[in-house]
Amino acid sequence: MSAKTDTNTTHATNANTKTPITVASGDGIGPEIMDATLRVLEAAGARLDIEKIDIGEKMYLSGETSGIPASAWESLRRTRVFLKAPITTPQGGGYKSLNVTIRKTLGLYANVRPCATYSPYVDTKHPNMDVIIIRENEEDTYAGIEHQQTDEVFQCLKLVSRPGSERICRYAFEYAAAHGRKKVTCFTKDNIMKLTDGLFHRVFDEVGAEYPDIEKEHWIIDIGAARLADTPEMFDVIVMPNLYGDVVSDIAAQISGSVGLAGSANIGEDIAMFEAIHGSAPAIAGQKVANPSGLLHGALQMLVHVGQPDVAESIHNAWLTTIEDGVHTFDIFNEAHSTRQVSTGEFADAVIERLGRRPSKLAAVSYAAAHDHPRPTGRVTPTVPKQKATIGVDVFLHWRGEPNDLGAQLEAASNDTLRLKMISNRGVKVWPDGFSETFCTDHWRCRFLQPGQKAISHADITALLNRVADAGLDFIKTENLCTFDGQRAYSLGQGE
Repeated sequence: MSAKTDTNTTHATNANTKTPITVASGDGIGPEIMDATLRVLEAAGARLDIEKIDIGEKMYLSGETSGIPASAWESLRRTRVFLKAPITTPQGGGYKSLNVTIRKTLGLYANVRPCATYSPYVDTKHPNMDVIIIRENEEDTYAGIEHQQTDEVFQCLKLVSRPGSERICRYAFEYAAAHGRKKVTCFTKDNIMKLTDGLFHRVFDEVGAEYPDIEKEHWIIDIGAARLADTPEMFDVIVMPNLYGDVVSDIAAQISGSVGLAGSANIGEDIAMFEAIHGSAPAIAGQKVANPSGLLHGALQMLVHVGQPDVAESIHNAWLTTIEDGVHTFDIFNEAHSTRQVSTGEFADAVIERLGRRPSKLAAVSYAAAHDHPRPTGRVTPTVPKQKATIGVDVFLHWRGEPNDLGAQLEAASNDTLRLKMISNRGVKVWPDGFSETFCTDHWRCRFLQPGQKAISHADITALLNRVADAGLDFIKTENLCTFDGQRAYSLGQGE
């Protein structure tokens, strides 16, 4: 069995204890599907003490620039369980995504998105698909650190940390063990991003070695996503950095039959948020046609999380029976296998009518194993500091002209402490010995290194920048070039 030190089990409740949760009905179709979901939970006997909050578009437009008032934060930190309908972020005005804000502020590092098929009752080309996407939820490009650096070039920083990678990889293996899954696959692009994605892959391998009973594999994201779209039966649990996980989980949900059916859990050490993966769909708001299944599936994950797997199992099997009976909302209705097209509320009524029943053709679900197993954890191994030495600096310039002209000016700014080694443009070396065919923008990376690879000081870098400025050149940022325990900790330029 897997190696674990955490003994924390799923929250225990008894028949007379109600679990406090915070509920937000959201925007667009949110109020409709939340009403349907809560009616099903109540009818099934979910033991919940609900606190309702307002967040999203109404808060943004009232002047709450974050989209969430202080009173809502207080509720979330008090109940520590959040059931959230989709929200709308207004266009323009510099508004940030409230979903990202909540996930990062509350430390919800693991995004869990089950994607299963319900063939033949929901159209799909992959009738045997049953995949869990586990997405790192806090870092990568979703740090949201962006800058315009020149007239022509914008940047977005991709941040990947060892603790963040270890937390999500360990969670994926713990989840697999808790839910009886046999294999965990990692998707990265570490053939190109050798440091950031390379770290994620390396940590995946290190953590995976602690779970000898679970098969593990790694795919480059492009071919991995292609294989998932073509042959999802190859995969069981897939763990990925943030951006890839966001994109691939929607692809997986869609090829399973409908994005509208998929729920999502956002898990932290102490707080968790549950939602549908789809958006607020304002185009169909108020028409009573929205499918509440995605939010309902998020609520099922919530019930297991708070220690009510009996209720989750009852609702899930009633939902499967409803699908099997051909009672469908418009998004999945098909005359070939649907018997009745229903509204949002009527679908909820149909699930309620079938509580206590189990499907006869689709596989019934059981949550007993997950309830009895320790809850997945993101335990992190303390980082052992390495010996760091700064041996150079990349100076980024806003400049228009030819690479050789820039090289001549920067060579004049070099000295025996920091000497110009390379100039690149959009990552490609253009000096020395660049090619005239290489297209250049007004954004240049100029690499200076200590000729003997000896450590330099901040004062050495400051002195270099003064010489660059004296030459009339506009530097816009710097990145120190370091070694850790003597190993180079920066990437080479393309062609360097």
